[in-house]
Amino acid sequence: MYRINEIFYSLQGEGYHSGMPAVFVRLSGCNLRCPFCDTDFSAYREMSAVEIAAAVKTCSESFLEGASKPLIVLTGGEPALQVDEALLAALHGTGMSVCIETNGTHSLPAGIDWITCSPKAGTRLALTEADELKVVLTEGVEPEQWVQQIRSKHLFLQPCSCQNTEQVVEYVLRHPHWRLSLQTHKYLHIR
Repeated sequence: MYRINEIFYSLQGEGYHSGMPAVFVRLSGCNLRCPFCDTDFSAYREMSAVEIAAAVKTCSESFLEGASKPLIVLTGGEPALQVDEALLAALHGTGMSVCIETNGTHSLPAGIDWITCSPKAGTRLALTEADELKVVLTEGVEPEQWVQQIRSKHLFLQPCSCQNTEQVVEYVLRHPHWRLSLQTHKYLHIR
């Protein structure tokens, strides 16, 4: 059984897949307590892998038949605390690609199609590579330290809760190996 905070269909608002339709599976619980986190960890229901896959399928039914499938984004909290091979097998059974957004402090099971690592200050990483490195710029964070620790082709720097956008833009202009990631879902007032 997995602790699920919510499952919903929307647009990916951040990073490499920004703007793409996605079914979000938000798992409850985290090993960190980031002050900017927007997940209510006290609210969850326990679901089996089969139930989660069925809910994902229901969420994506409005997607046009014959079109490429929306992504499944495992998020949280920290989904690596719960994601295992059984859940991945059930989700892949939907025919969709499975992505994860992780803080990188726990190892991941094989079979995830896209890994977004968003490390947080003061943590030790278990991951050494990801498809995408997405750093939220907060006080005391030096983005370049993460480039040394995580191999990734795609580097994104993101303002913290849309508050320090100008600072991030200036950083990206001075360090053009980074790309700007905005939380477009917050600007658009969608989930």
